[in-house]
Amino acid sequence: MDYEVYRLSRKEWLIYGSQGVGYLALLDFVFYRSAGLMAVLVPLGLCYPLVIRKELKKRRREALKLQFKDAILSAASGLNAGYSVENAFASALEEMDRLYGKNSMISEELRLILAKTRMNRSFGEALGDFARRSGLEDIQSFSDVFLAARRSGGELVRIIARTAEIIGEKIRIQEDIMTATAARRMEQRIMSAIPVLITFYIELTSPGFFSLLYETAAGRMVMTVCLGIYLGACSLSKKILEIRI
Repeated sequence: MDYEVYRLSRKEWLIYGSQGVGYLALLDFVFYRSAGLMAVLVPLGLCYPLVIRKELKKRRREALKLQFKDAILSAASGLNAGYSVENAFASALEEMDRLYGKNSMISEELRLILAKTRMNRSFGEALGDFARRSGLEDIQSFSDVFLAARRSGGELVRIIARTAEIIGEKIRIQEDIMTATAARRMEQRIMSAIPVLITFYIELTSPGFFSLLYETAAGRMVMTVCLGIYLGACSLSKKILEIRI
């Protein structure tokens, strides 16, 4: 699998296409209330899966990174116990099968690496191929250190074990940050929904209160500006919560 490429399934096209149409229908109701505009926007909503594909790819890579963290920490424990590199990762594979399942991304990748080594390919070459396909900096760093240590002929086991611990700790810190900011991300979603909820509330309690905004050219211009501010605020709040180390 090339983790840089995300192929949408039919189910995902259906689910996210429906979501896209739903989001645009909601925005049309809040800011324009135009059936003609909604008819134009429906095809755009059906293309929403193409927009969210980048986010889905990011989620998949984040999941792979967390699984890789557990795998290399498990392998590091095996190396510290005196296992060879291949045996340490074979032991890590068994643990990943129990932890994530045999069909998980990390289990399939470890199984592929070990299968390549049994076909007389070097472990470093197989690991490097995985690192390139993953597109993840941490996996690439681990692969580079492994190849450098094997070429130098130094204390390979100790170097790899220490590198695994350092990379594992870095990923663990990233995971802690995500956990610590989970409440803030939920608040961001709630705040993004509040303008829409307020509009629905006023429309239910005072029908026709916003009619002027939807029936005049000046009103539509005001609502267009409000839409731009709303989308900009949602985008900015999302970027603020993206913390990288």
